[in-house]
Amino acid sequence: MKIGSVEFGEYPVFLAPMEDVTDSSFRLMCKEFGADMVYTEFVSSDALVRSVDKTRRKLEICEAERPVAIQIYGREVEPMVEAARICAEAHPDILDINFGCPVKKVAGKGAGAGMLRDIPKMLEITRAVVKSVNIPVTVKTRLGWDYDSRVIVELAEQLQDCGIAALAIHGRTRSQMYTGEADWTLIGKVKKNPRMKIPIIGNGDVTSPEIAWERFSRYGVDAIMVGRASIGCPWIFKEIKEYLAKGEKSKLSVVEKMAVLRRQLRESVERIDERRGILHIRRHLAATPLFKGIPNFREIRIAMLQAGDLITLSAILDKVEEMLLTTSK
Repeated sequence: MKIGSVEFGEYPVFLAPMEDVTDSSFRLMCKEFGADMVYTEFVSSDALVRSVDKTRRKLEICEAERPVAIQIYGREVEPMVEAARICAEAHPDILDINFGCPVKKVAGKGAGAGMLRDIPKMLEITRAVVKSVNIPVTVKTRLGWDYDSRVIVELAEQLQDCGIAALAIHGRTRSQMYTGEADWTLIGKVKKNPRMKIPIIGNGDVTSPEIAWERFSRYGVDAIMVGRASIGCPWIFKEIKEYLAKGEKSKLSVVEKMAVLRRQLRESVERIDERRGILHIRRHLAATPLFKGIPNFREIRIAMLQAGDLITLSAILDKVEEMLLTTSK
């Protein structure tokens, strides 16, 4: 499978873009575990045009994480075009347009999935961005705004006609947010549409190697994205890639997985500072499947998620590792 000149081979697995999750450290970690392409956090076109420092820093990428896509969002043509040109100067492999974010502060203002309520504007923005840069432009979107307006089959053709190089589809509507189960039937319908010539990337509820294989084999997608299942579990890419290649599950030890979480903590603190770095990593510690099933874990979990300094949190993680090793015997 190719996007532009980037060759991915068979059964590519991508790290989905996620705000406050897919920072440079996490992207590189997922890449090391086998992610075929990684995406930046969402980049606001308006903030980028205004040169907001925090937004500009999201454009920082390193060679080791390539191929990498920068994802932008916005609701007006001119800022999106200017933002696209600024992003192109950072030399990503791909520029992605976010027409899928469902959160109120984005979609409620007409950007992200909010564009599903204004398809003509969505297409106008897409055409303008494609024309403004010399790198492949892709789009990520949802099935539609709500159940009664699931327009993705027709919309996919329209977006392809705008010149995009690939289309990623999350199998939910905006109204669903992240609730219920992702519906891949329409993703499969888009892929089977004989008019579609660009790669179709499926997204939504890919949480295990077995599900990843089922998505490829049943719906025929060219690639899949893993999003929330990677939070606190970047090794999921190793598990999926080895299962797709060999039909076998990769197994990291408790010690190896704990080392990954400690590395995330350390790099988060180094990248930001101690207080904010710990706040940033709490999402990963809360979500990791590694801690599931530990008996009488509630009080330690609360302490872990309330720890405010590195020494305290590191000591708690040492205790958790001891508990895991004892439980696994």
